[in-house]
Amino acid sequence: MRIIFGADHGGVNLKKQLSAFAQQLGHTVLDAGTDSDNPVDYPDFAQAVGTAIQSRTADYGVLICRTGIGMCISANKIHGVRAAIAYNPQVVTLSRQHNDSNVLCFGADFILPEKAKEYLQLWLTTSFSGEERHLRRIKKIQALEE
Repeated sequence: MRIIFGADHGGVNLKKQLSAFAQQLGHTVLDAGTDSDNPVDYPDFAQAVGTAIQSRTADYGVLICRTGIGMCISANKIHGVRAAIAYNPQVVTLSRQHNDSNVLCFGADFILPEKAKEYLQLWLTTSFSGEERHLRRIKKIQALEE
Protein backbone atom coordinates (compact mmCIF):
# COMPACT_ATOMS: atom_id res chain seq x y z
CA MET A 1 0.00 0.00 0.00
CA ARG A 2 1.01 3.59 -0.56
CA ILE A 3 0.61 5.55 2.66
CA ILE A 4 1.16 9.28 2.88
CA PHE A 5 2.11 10.79 6.22
CA GLY A 6 1.71 14.39 7.26
CA ALA A 7 2.23 16.21 10.54
CA ASP A 8 2.56 19.64 11.97
CA HIS A 9 5.36 20.60 14.36
CA GLY A 10 3.55 18.91 17.26
CA GLY A 11 3.37 15.58 15.49
CA VAL A 12 6.64 15.42 13.58
CA ASN A 13 8.38 13.01 15.96
CA LEU A 14 5.50 10.53 15.97
CA LYS A 15 5.24 10.86 12.19
CA LYS A 16 8.86 9.80 11.81
CA GLN A 17 8.30 6.76 14.02
CA LEU A 18 5.08 5.71 12.29
CA SER A 19 6.55 6.23 8.82
CA ALA A 20 9.52 4.01 9.67
CA PHE A 21 7.16 1.41 11.12
CA ALA A 22 5.00 1.41 7.98
CA GLN A 23 8.13 0.90 5.87
CA GLN A 24 9.12 -2.04 8.09
CA LEU A 25 5.70 -3.53 7.38
CA GLY A 26 6.51 -3.35 3.67
CA HIS A 27 4.41 -0.35 2.66
CA THR A 28 5.46 2.45 0.33
CA VAL A 29 5.71 5.60 2.41
CA LEU A 30 5.16 9.10 1.06
CA ASP A 31 5.91 12.17 3.19
CA ALA A 32 3.90 15.38 3.01
CA GLY A 33 5.96 17.07 5.76
CA THR A 34 6.73 18.76 8.06
CA ASP A 35 10.21 17.68 9.02
CA SER A 36 11.00 19.99 11.93
CA ASP A 37 9.50 21.35 15.11
CA ASN A 38 9.32 24.88 13.69
CA PRO A 39 5.71 26.13 13.98
CA VAL A 40 3.55 25.44 10.92
CA ASP A 41 -0.19 25.33 10.19
CA TYR A 42 -1.80 21.88 10.34
CA PRO A 43 -4.43 22.54 7.62
CA ASP A 44 -1.63 22.75 5.05
CA PHE A 45 -0.55 19.19 5.79
CA ALA A 46 -4.10 17.89 5.98
CA GLN A 47 -4.65 19.36 2.54
CA ALA A 48 -1.51 17.73 1.15
CA VAL A 49 -2.47 14.31 2.49
CA GLY A 50 -6.14 14.69 1.54
CA THR A 51 -5.26 15.76 -1.99
CA ALA A 52 -3.04 12.69 -2.36
CA ILE A 53 -5.97 10.49 -1.30
CA GLN A 54 -8.33 12.35 -3.61
CA SER A 55 -6.00 11.98 -6.61
CA ARG A 56 -5.19 8.36 -5.69
CA THR A 57 -1.51 9.15 -5.43
CA ALA A 58 -1.79 7.38 -2.07
CA ASP A 59 -4.12 4.64 -0.87
CA TYR A 60 -4.23 5.79 2.75
CA GLY A 61 -3.15 8.76 4.78
CA VAL A 62 -1.96 9.35 8.32
CA LEU A 63 -2.07 12.78 9.93
CA ILE A 64 -0.58 13.82 13.25
CA CYS A 65 -0.86 16.96 15.33
CA ARG A 66 -0.94 17.45 19.10
CA THR A 67 -4.61 16.39 19.51
CA GLY A 68 -5.51 14.89 16.13
CA ILE A 69 -8.61 17.07 16.11
CA GLY A 70 -7.42 19.90 13.86
CA MET A 71 -6.00 17.47 11.34
CA CYS A 72 -9.19 15.39 11.32
CA ILE A 73 -11.46 18.41 10.87
CA SER A 74 -9.28 19.78 8.08
CA ALA A 75 -8.91 16.48 6.24
CA ASN A 76 -12.64 15.83 6.31
CA LYS A 77 -13.21 19.05 4.34
CA ILE A 78 -11.56 17.43 1.32
CA HIS A 79 -13.85 15.62 -1.11
CA GLY A 80 -13.40 11.86 -0.81
CA VAL A 81 -11.60 11.85 2.53
CA ARG A 82 -13.06 9.99 5.48
CA ALA A 83 -10.73 10.74 8.38
CA ALA A 84 -11.01 9.30 11.88
CA ILE A 85 -9.15 9.93 15.12
CA ALA A 86 -7.39 6.91 16.60
CA TYR A 87 -7.93 6.77 20.33
CA ASN A 88 -8.73 3.12 21.06
CA PRO A 89 -8.62 -0.16 19.13
CA GLN A 90 -12.39 -0.48 18.80
CA VAL A 91 -12.73 2.94 17.19
CA VAL A 92 -9.82 2.23 14.85
CA THR A 93 -11.41 -1.06 13.77
CA LEU A 94 -14.89 0.38 13.34
CA SER A 95 -13.58 3.35 11.38
CA ARG A 96 -12.47 0.87 8.72
CA GLN A 97 -15.26 -1.73 8.99
CA HIS A 98 -18.18 0.70 9.10
CA ASN A 99 -16.90 3.99 7.68
CA ASP A 100 -14.22 2.83 5.23
CA SER A 101 -11.90 5.51 6.63
CA ASN A 102 -8.97 6.35 4.41
CA VAL A 103 -7.13 8.75 6.72
CA LEU A 104 -6.17 8.03 10.32
CA CYS A 105 -5.39 10.91 12.67
CA PHE A 106 -3.32 10.77 15.83
CA GLY A 107 -2.92 13.17 18.73
CA ALA A 108 0.77 12.98 19.51
CA ASP A 109 0.30 14.43 23.00
CA PHE A 110 -2.20 11.71 23.93
CA ILE A 111 -0.75 8.45 22.62
CA LEU A 112 2.47 6.56 23.17
CA PRO A 113 4.39 5.63 20.01
CA GLU A 114 4.02 1.87 20.61
CA LYS A 115 0.25 2.21 20.98
CA ALA A 116 0.11 4.37 17.83
CA LYS A 117 2.01 1.66 15.92
CA GLU A 118 -0.44 -0.95 17.20
CA TYR A 119 -3.41 1.15 16.06
CA LEU A 120 -1.83 1.86 12.68
CA GLN A 121 -1.21 -1.82 12.02
CA LEU A 122 -4.74 -2.67 13.13
CA TRP A 123 -6.19 -0.01 10.84
CA LEU A 124 -4.12 -1.14 7.85
CA THR A 125 -5.17 -4.77 8.29
CA THR A 126 -8.87 -4.13 8.86
CA SER A 127 -11.14 -4.18 5.82
CA PHE A 128 -14.37 -2.38 5.07
CA SER A 129 -17.24 -4.75 5.78
CA GLY A 130 -19.10 -3.84 2.59
CA GLU A 131 -22.42 -4.40 4.31
CA GLU A 132 -25.35 -2.70 2.61
CA ARG A 133 -26.18 -0.51 5.61
CA HIS A 134 -22.63 0.84 5.71
CA LEU A 135 -22.49 1.35 1.95
CA ARG A 136 -25.76 3.28 2.16
CA ARG A 137 -24.37 5.53 4.85
CA ILE A 138 -21.12 6.17 2.99
CA LYS A 139 -23.15 7.14 -0.08
CA LYS A 140 -25.01 9.64 2.09
CA ILE A 141 -21.70 11.07 3.30
CA GLN A 142 -20.55 11.36 -0.31
CA ALA A 143 -23.79 13.17 -1.17
CA LEU A 144 -22.95 15.75 1.50
CA GLU A 145 -19.77 16.52 -0.46
CA GLU A 146 -21.71 17.53 -3.54
